[in-house]
Amino acid sequence: MRLDGKVALITGGAGSIGLATARLFLAEGARVVLSDKADPPALDTVFVHADVTDSAAVERAVAVCVSEFGGLDIAFANAGVFGAVAPVEDYPDDVFARVLAVNVLGPFHVAKHALKVMRPGGSLVLNSSVVGLTSDPGIAAYATSKHALVGLMRTAAKEVAARGIRVNTIHPGPVENAFQQAIEVTATGLESARAAGAFDAMIPLGRHASPDEIARAVLFLASDESSFVTGATIPVDGGMSA
Repeated sequence: MRLDGKVALITGGAGSIGLATARLFLAEGARVVLSDKADPPALDTVFVHADVTDSAAVERAVAVCVSEFGGLDIAFANAGVFGAVAPVEDYPDDVFARVLAVNVLGPFHVAKHALKVMRPGGSLVLNSSVVGLTSDPGIAAYATSKHALVGLMRTAAKEVAARGIRVNTIHPGPVENAFQQAIEVTATGLESARAAGAFDAMIPLGRHASPDEIARAVLFLASDESSFVTGATIPVDGGMSA
């Protein structure tokens, strides 16, 4: 029970990675608060409807962790959106702003409010992407937002180290879920199976990750097994960023 007695907050909790992480955290003994704009999943967790772009809504979700379970030990900033595929000179201003609002301002709100109440020895994990370490044509908003999380993480890691709190980013490659499928179809213009095959060809391990594989990386960073890991970028990308 690697998270026995721990209290965790997961944003983007209704998506595949959020759900896989919640199930794993519960199995490892954590008490979990899920947050999302979508409807609550059928899990033994407390659920809070919240838009991560709304600072007050994130603050309420953090407050629920304290009021329901007495504190907060783990926060996983997982909510995110992709945006559009277009060259920088043609990229829609409103889409760029929306992607940064969700993918950068959202995790900032999680960090801001979670770190205020997080107990010593806690862990903040920000979900970036393989394109937070690399990039490709046409994804200016998404790649910019995911790179920005590295700067936020490194700053926060140094600010809270004296309290024994660790802050890290994970960088998933393509994952078998609807979010990734939509990205692949948009990026390639192919139907979903052919688009997935095109992406598999770019991954040294030759396949997509499962949500559970990403969740296991989050568990490592959330648990005491990573007690001397902070300020780190952890690729979970099948070798794409190598």
